[in-house]
Formats: sequence, C-alpha cells, structure tokens
Amino acid sequence: MVAYHQSSSQSMLGKLGRSVVALSICFFFFLRLVSTADAAGRPINMGKQYSNSSHDDHQLARMRGLSANGLGLAPPMGWNSWNHFHCNIEEKLIRETADAMVSSGLAALGYEHVNLDDCWAELNRDSEGNLVPKASTFPSGIKALADYIHGKGLKLGIYSDAGSQTCSGTMPGSLGHEEQDAKTFASWGVDFLKYDNCNNDGTSPKERYPVMSKALLNSGRPIFFSLCEWGQEDPATWALNVGNSWRTTEDISDNWDSMTSRADQNDQWASYAAPGGWNDPDMLEVGNGGMTTEEYRSHFSIWALAKAPLLIGCDVRTMSDETLEMLSNREVIAVNQDKLGVQGKKVKNNGDLEVC
Repeated sequence: MVAYHQSSSQSMLGKLGRSVVALSICFFFFLRLVSTADAAGRPINMGKQYSNSSHDDHQLARMRGLSANGLGLAPPMGWNSWNHFHCNIEEKLIRETADAMVSSGLAALGYEHVNLDDCWAELNRDSEGNLVPKASTFPSGIKALADYIHGKGLKLGIYSDAGSQTCSGTMPGSLGHEEQDAKTFASWGVDFLKYDNCNNDGTSPKERYPVMSKALLNSGRPIFFSLCEWGQEDPATWALNVGNSWRTTEDISDNWDSMTSRADQNDQWASYAAPGGWNDPDMLEVGNGGMTTEEYRSHFSIWALAKAPLLIGCDVRTMSDETLEMLSNREVIAVNQDKLGVQGKKVKNNGDLEVC
C-alpha cells in the first residue's frame, strides 16, 4: 500500500484528501516502523533507494548506551501548558489539569507528565540567587504543586532556559545558575525539565546544554531533560549523551502547513532516535481548533510514528469527546511506545508528493 502526504510547499490537498492521508499514513508508516529492524532490534539496511536522507549511516547511533539518567526508554507522554495557555498559567489550572488527566482516562493510557512552561517564576531571583515561584499565580509554591501532582500518580515538569532570561522575558534563565537551579528543581520534586534557548548571548548550545545535563545528574533526582534548542545546530548529532529529547524544529503553529513542515524537518533525523533519546518536532496541537478533525488525526498519527514526545497542548479540562477519543487511541499510542524504538520515516519523494 502506498500513502501520499503533501509537502508543506504546496497546499492543494482538499479535505477529503487529508482524510485519506489520516487513514493511510498510519498503516504505511507502521509497516515501515516494523520492517526497519529485526526481532533483536538491529537496524536492517533498506538500501539507498528507500531514503531521501544523508543520515542513514548514523543508524549506529541507535546502538549507543542509554542516557546516563536512565530515563526516556519510550517517548514521554503528558501535557504542556504553552500551546494553549502561553503565559496565562496558575496553580489552580495545573491542579485542575492533573485532575482532568486522571478523570478522562488519559493518565491510565500513559500520559503521565504535567508540565509547566514559561512564566511560572518571578522576574528576579531571591537574595541567595534562587528562582522564586510567582506569588500571584503560584502562591503555594512548586513543592506543594509537585506533591499534589504526585498524589495523582503523575509527574511534574518545569521550564527554564539556557540563557540569561527565558523566551518570554518575564523570568530568569538558568545560564550561570545550572547547579543551583538543578538542586532547586530536585528539592521541589520536579521530574521533567524543558530547557529553552533564548537570550544566550550567541554562545553555542553545545557548550550550554551539557552544563545543565551534568547539573541534573548531580542533583540527586532523576529528571527527564528536554532540550528545546529548535534544531539550530542539529542537536540529533550531539545531544545523544546530553538529554532525553531534543527539538529538531522551530515552534509549531496550529495549522496544517506548520504541522507538515515540522514533520518534514524532523524526518531527516530519524536514524538518531532510540530508547533514551528522541527527536522532538514540538508539542501536539490536537484540539486547539486550528485544524480539521482529519488534519488532527494525521498530526497525531505522524507524531506517534515519528516516536515524538506526545505532549498534549490543548485544554484537557474542556476538550471535546472527539479530541479525547483521538488522543486515547490505544493502537496509535502503542506504535509510539513500542520497546523497539525505531522511528518511522518517509521512504521516497515524488515531486510534490511524499511516499510514506
């Protein structure tokens, strides 16, 4: 069976075509996923005729040891605040989100991370240089929030930046405070760190991100390390022993062209993904309203097949039954979470169409 999905350089797919894509892309990508490795998990050489990437030789990267923290054996699943709420977050919202993750059944399916993004801290550090939760929005503090999340059987994620300030400019970054902040996060019970790349004074991420990686390892708590470097310096080629996932693209937007463009950009790094470290084309937009149901099904299927983190980006408290059903598809989730850890990929380009 051959499935076609249109390149982001064109926008000629009609709604019916996109519906067909949503159904066919999952099937063919799944065949590709299973066929690229033998039963022992060893990559099979499929031949150059099946690839449009120059990185096939790096399948050996899949044979590396797991990341030093032992986390990320499968792509992370959960929720992140940014795509829907941006800076409009507060502790009541996060607690209600955790409640909804459990009551909706999403937590039971593996969506275990509840991740704060930017804007959770005060603009300035305290007199000892520590990050301070924003009193107006997180009056109980992050430790109390983590305790609540853990009480639900979930994990709390937090956000910082490998620069002097975060991307919003409303709170400090961790550059120069890596050890201090890592210990703070560990003391609060944080389980996941998304680490952005703004306000970095032009220094290389290859220098900045390993510093936080080491600090997290020394913090006394296992913390999943998500590099949000936007793919600027090809992190798939150097982040294998730094973090558990690495952004391969710029930020996603809630529309078809943005989604397919991120999928195309992410695809070239497929051979670098493996248990312990995953390519990240950014968070899910499913349920945020900018795409059709068929387009969202394609989005979710592609992310699952690409072994991308499945981090929900909508308001799970008010999501539609249709959105919940989509995100709860056990078969699609199983493809994303299988222990083999082989990322599905495109196998051929044909003009404006892509054979998947």
